[in-house]
Amino acid sequence: MLSEMHVVEENRNITIGEQTVSPGEDKLLSISIDRLPTGTLIDIPIFVFNAKKPGPTILVQAGLHGDEINGIEMVRRMLAEKRFNVTKGAVIAVPILNIFGFIHFSRDVPDGKDVNRSFPGTKNGSMASRMAYHYMAEIMGQIDFVIDLHTGGGQRHNFPQIRYTAEDAQSAMLAEVFNAPISFSSKLIKGSFRNAAYRMNTPTIVFEAGESMRFDDYSILEGMQGILNILEHFGMISNSEPKYGERNKTVHLKSRRWLRAPTAGMFIPKITNGNEITKGQILGILTDTFAKQTKQIKAPFDGYVFCINHQAVVNQGEALFHVGMV
Repeated sequence: MLSEMHVVEENRNITIGEQTVSPGEDKLLSISIDRLPTGTLIDIPIFVFNAKKPGPTILVQAGLHGDEINGIEMVRRMLAEKRFNVTKGAVIAVPILNIFGFIHFSRDVPDGKDVNRSFPGTKNGSMASRMAYHYMAEIMGQIDFVIDLHTGGGQRHNFPQIRYTAEDAQSAMLAEVFNAPISFSSKLIKGSFRNAAYRMNTPTIVFEAGESMRFDDYSILEGMQGILNILEHFGMISNSEPKYGERNKTVHLKSRRWLRAPTAGMFIPKITNGNEITKGQILGILTDTFAKQTKQIKAPFDGYVFCINHQAVVNQGEALFHVGMV
């Protein structure tokens, strides 16, 4: 009597830019986006790690804003350390999405448009819109989950945090698994990548950590550990050691509020980012250059501070602290 044959299901092919990555293959691919005024073609580099065994396909992307380099370094380190060599499912890793912004040390593309306000994009629109369109067309139909890596804008420093969509239970689950020091739901923004992914039913979490154009090793390690947590959760890696960091369960914020400058002046923070705060606690001061007037910035409730503006001189109305209540 013949024994039953066990058919082992293979993972699916991944095709980007007319190049196919079969199960068991790893490849560096690219999407052609535009040209510099010199005629030099600009491509988005895309690393694909496609295991033989079936599993989820996870997109890990950084550099959607070209000056947010912490996420770029997270992906670079994990590529260098071969942490994306999955045994199940697939990882698509994009170190720098906004190449133009990166080479110009800018959040935006050269025409001033924000790529992360241009999704889902159009084929014949602005540079930012075309980048968004081709990226969505080439990649998003093959993705199950997304980890989008960002930092604070300007000189605002974000303590490592995960943002997810309240209406999407899967993204809330991803946030729990990622287990950043702080997590909370945030509203979808028109034209953002997360909004476009939500409309395609692709659960997405946004990791915000550090500030633009400045490496923050703690933030980088926290992000790398969170990515490992998700790969391990789905059984995509056989060994998550060595770990990049140990931490307690994420602190989930139920409500948030920006504290803004009541007047122009020199801003001096008096608290470390990520710390607990108590109602009435002095978080920072605003002073004029002649020491004639000083205003205190106080905590409006018990909770945590998770973003601090590092701009030394501020105008009235500028955001100074982002605080949240547990």
